[in-house]
Amino acid sequence: MNLNLTKDLIFFDIESTGLHVLKDRIIQLAMIKYPADGSEPEELDMLINPGIPISEEAMSVHGILPSDVANKPTFQQVADKIEAFIGDADLCGYNSNRFDIPMLMEEFARVGKRLDMTNRRTIDVQRIFYKMEPRTLAAAYRYYCNKSIDNAHDALADVRATVEVLDGQLRMYAGQDLVPEEGEVVKTPVVPDVGALHEFTNDLKIIDATQRLKYNHEGVVVFNFGKYKGKPVAETLYQDKQYYHWMLEKEFSIQVKEIIKDLYRTFEKENGNASEQ
Repeated sequence: MNLNLTKDLIFFDIESTGLHVLKDRIIQLAMIKYPADGSEPEELDMLINPGIPISEEAMSVHGILPSDVANKPTFQQVADKIEAFIGDADLCGYNSNRFDIPMLMEEFARVGKRLDMTNRRTIDVQRIFYKMEPRTLAAAYRYYCNKSIDNAHDALADVRATVEVLDGQLRMYAGQDLVPEEGEVVKTPVVPDVGALHEFTNDLKIIDATQRLKYNHEGVVVFNFGKYKGKPVAETLYQDKQYYHWMLEKEFSIQVKEIIKDLYRTFEKENGNASEQ
């Protein structure tokens, strides 16, 4: 590896019961340590019994089942080994600053230990990727059209570039499946069809632009924020009218306010009550 090391450097990745850093638990921890003295890398790979259920979403991603970890040690039982392996090494991962490192810190804290980050340097490879490969219109124009935008940030020039970018995408991805790291393969998603492109470029579960409301798996509109997150909007607002009026008065988008008004009135009408404004 072509890196100048003054301290050991550990590349690591975590698989977990879910994506909530505070509530979820580690079920697999893999590490490769590159010693600063140039000696051979060391590996540590272990399955861990999380002590809590593994979410269906997580299992669909990493494929680790409850039966795979049922007889494995808990984090408390392996914490000393992990701590010794890490030592004072610097840490590197992919999206590790936002997920893997905070989750590892939480696991250590639960067993009375501290992953001290004070003098520990971290490298997040995802951040390098995002910074060096910007997702701007100008970058897309270079990539798909092999051209530079004249008068960049002039509205009409940007619109013309967008037309060319979509045309380039339709050519480049014709007949190509999307094979994501997570989830199922999407068969030829980029096709010259507005309806198909709409479905591909939008999260159809999200209802409003500010992502405050969404559909659940049953097609019911639920809250996507706050104390009622995941709860049905219509029924909840009907039962908590103070919260309904609070939402109408606070800085929610007009789109959200119109949606909750319609949902409230429909629920009220279906329950045979007089309309309330």
